[in-house]
Amino acid sequence: MIQEISIPDSLYEQASHLAQEMQISPEDLFSLALEDYLHRHYSQKLLTTINDAYADGLDDSEQAMLEGMRRHQRQLVENE
Repeated sequence: MIQEISIPDSLYEQASHLAQEMQISPEDLFSLALEDYLHRHYSQKLLTTINDAYADGLDDSEQAMLEGMRRHQRQLVENE
């Protein structure tokens, strides 16, 4: 389904020139740009959620798991 949107003429002109350089249509460029923006937005949102979840520190089981991973990593490095 094609939807129409309005953007400033100067932005459309810049995008058209870039699309021409990339040898794609302006519509494809806008789709790629929007897809990239949404990906970065949701990645940042996920990172914020993860950081918020760990803002209060690790509980005992998480701390024990982290120590186990550190020991395992040291062993891998030492055995190389």
